[in-house]
Order: sequence, then structure tokens, then C-alpha cells
Amino acid sequence: MTKQKVGFTETVLRDASQSLIATRLSFDKMEPVLSKIDQAGYYSAECWGGATFDVCLRYLNEDPWERLRKLRAAMPNTKLQMLLRGQNILGYKHYSDDVVRRFVKASVRNGIDIIRIFDALNDLENLKVAVDAALEAGAIASGTISYTTSPVHTIEAYVKMVEELKSMGVQTICIKDMAGILTPQNAYDLVSGIKAAVDLPLVVHTHSTTGTAFMTYMKAVEAGADVIDTAIGPMSGGTSQPATETLAIALKEMGYQIDLDTKILFELADYFKAVRGEYLEDGTLNPISMGTDAACLEHQIPGGMLSNLLSQLKMMNALDKYEEALKETPRVRKDMGYPPLVTPTSQIIGNQAVNNVLTGERYKNVSNEVKAYCRGEYGKTPAPIDPEILTKILGDEKPLEGRYADTLPTDVFEKAAEELGDIARCEEDVLTYIAFPQVAENFFKARKEAEEKVVTYSIKPMEE
Repeated sequence: MTKQKVGFTETVLRDASQSLIATRLSFDKMEPVLSKIDQAGYYSAECWGGATFDVCLRYLNEDPWERLRKLRAAMPNTKLQMLLRGQNILGYKHYSDDVVRRFVKASVRNGIDIIRIFDALNDLENLKVAVDAALEAGAIASGTISYTTSPVHTIEAYVKMVEELKSMGVQTICIKDMAGILTPQNAYDLVSGIKAAVDLPLVVHTHSTTGTAFMTYMKAVEAGADVIDTAIGPMSGGTSQPATETLAIALKEMGYQIDLDTKILFELADYFKAVRGEYLEDGTLNPISMGTDAACLEHQIPGGMLSNLLSQLKMMNALDKYEEALKETPRVRKDMGYPPLVTPTSQIIGNQAVNNVLTGERYKNVSNEVKAYCRGEYGKTPAPIDPEILTKILGDEKPLEGRYADTLPTDVFEKAAEELGDIARCEEDVLTYIAFPQVAENFFKARKEAEEKVVTYSIKPMEE
């Protein structure tokens, strides 16, 4: 008897390359196989959002909006998916509701079908505007749990969150396990709890960091998960997702309905073997990120955060403090109310742990981001912040009551458009500038210079 249908989201165009090669997969490296991905039978292709926007502008000299339009043209039969940080959009701070709405609308207009919307604190107030805007624009709004474990992160708490997400109007639910700490039994129990509570398609996302991902997906599917996130073989494993081909074959043999074309998957794998080789050769792909680190099940620090901790300590000539910083991170996380460790909270907690270790006194040196976090500028924390630590950081200042986005000016877009003047050619340029002002200015300047060079050459007079 054929069991339920299991869909696959291919992550090679976004999260797999973000996890393994710091999002350096340029469009020209993707282009030759986009038609193959389009024919493979995926539920969706995750190809935009996350760090892609910033990296396109900062390192690849690509307009992220133009990339999205090209992806849309090349893959007309596949749902294109992006990752959105709720009220943070694709940046590291909160934006006004008007900007969030404009950004979501523009993303859908340029080709996005599914928007996976998450918040680093699982504060639902930070998801509402983006969910509403996605629905209004005609996209699939995927309400997302940032998965973590702590005394306050219980199955009951997650199920309650999912019920509230459903009442907001989301069409699918996603369990987003960014550190690979969702173990097989926990996956089975959580998926079972969610499926019993809401009748929405359920997507499960994990990473291979700790080595449990294949088993986790098997148990999640057994409990009723509808879609899993995977990466084509050569770009799978380590801090990326488990392999698409392997899971497609294994689940098919177990009687699940799988729509993927295995022949095309092997062709994609052959192509990405060569691509991976190039990034290994130039040093972009660090073999360490392909390994397994089961210790993450204990300290819960995602791969990207670990490399961040290492580079910070290296800059300070304090690599000998690495183990101490690892131990301090969960202590800071507990003080701060057990936030999930995902952008931007992973950076906030990690940086503070490093500061505490380097100064030899906890919270002697506190970053502006930690102060903003304690004031409530990132949202409501899962558990209360330790009162003594809060007083030490804020003094007599009272944390915000209500939603931080409500305190932000509402004319940000108009002011940005005015500042840019003729440099901005469309609404998308203004949104790019709002998200990453300095990087955007450099990109627009380089774009203009490149075009002027072309024009100069094209009108060069003929030699007599």
C-alpha cells in the first residue's frame, strides 16, 4: 500500500550554499542546471532570502532582484521559495510595517511563491505583518517555528504557537531546526503533536551538523510530515541538509509517494560535483564544515555561529579562550531568556559570551545589540531575562511595553527614495537601500560605472 506523498524542497540554491560556501554560489554557476531543477519534480526550490540578498550585493556584484527574475524565468514550473526574518525582513534589525509590506509585495511581484516567515524569538507579533502581506500578495505564507530546546520550549508550547499561526492565516507550518539539534524521537513527537492539533501541510527543515538528520527526517515522515528540506548530494551533509537522492530512494522503497525523477537528480549531482570541486580548490569550502559535530546536541551552537566565535577570538589573539566561550554561551542564553540561536540572536548571544570571557567579568562590557535586546527591540523573549542581569545592563531604564515596530517612523521609504534621487530606478532599488544602505550605494555606483563604460565603447567612432 502506498503511504502519504512526501514533497522535497531543494536547498542547493540557498541554504546548502549558504551553509557550506558562505552563499558564494553565483548565478552563472546555477544557470546551467536551472531547467533540470525545474524538471525534477520538487515541491519547491529554496532560492532567495536569508543571506543571499546581502551577499549578492556585497560580494557577487549581482542585483538580488534581477537574480530572482532570472530564476523565475528559468524555472516556470517550480514554486520558488524564500526565507524572511519577519519584521527584520533580510536585515538584522526591525523595520516599519510599511517597509515590510512593500518588501513582501515586491518579492512576490518578482517571482516568489512561498515565503517562509520566522522570528528569532518566536514572537508571533513579529510575524503578523509579514504573514498578512504575503497572503495579500497571493503567496503561500509558511508560518515557522525556530526550533530549540530549553525548559520553556516544550511540545505543548510549540503546538500552542502553531495554533496561533493557523489563526493568522498561514497555509503551511515549518519546523526550522537551524542547528541540527532536532533528534529523531523529538521530531516524531513534535510532528505528531502538530499534526494532531492543526490540519495544515507540515514542512521539516534540519541540518546534518550533528549527524542525526537522515534519521530525524525518517521519523518526521513516519509521524506525518508532508515536506522535507534536502540538498543535492555533492552540496549535502555537514552544516548543509541531508542528500536529496538518498532520501528520495529510501522513502520510495519504504512505500511513500515520491514525485522526484531520480535520473534527473543524478544529473544534477554530476553537475554539482564539479561546482563543489571549484569551491574546495579556491578554499571557499572548508572541509571542516562537511564534518559531523555531535557536541552541538549539547551546546546547541549552529555551525555559522561557531565559526563566528572562532574568528572573533582569533582577531583578539585569544583562541585559548575558545572552550571557555563555548561554555559561557549557554549561560548567556539562559540569562537572556533562552532565545533560539538563529540570526540575529545567535550573533547577539555569541558576541556577549566572548565579551564576558575576554574581560573576565560577566556583562562588564555590553554591546549596543544586547542593550537593544534587553530593551525589547527584538521582541518578547521566550522566558523573562534574569532580573539582576537586566538591571546591570539597563540600570533604571525600563524595557519597552508593546511592539517595537510601532515606535518606528512610517516615512522611511519616502525618505530613502528622496535621498537616492535618480540613482534609484525602481521601488526595488529603494528597498535594497533601506535594507543595506552602504552596500547598496556601492553597488549602485559600480552598476552606473559599468554601464557608462559600455556606452563609451559602443559610441567609439570608427577609425578612418
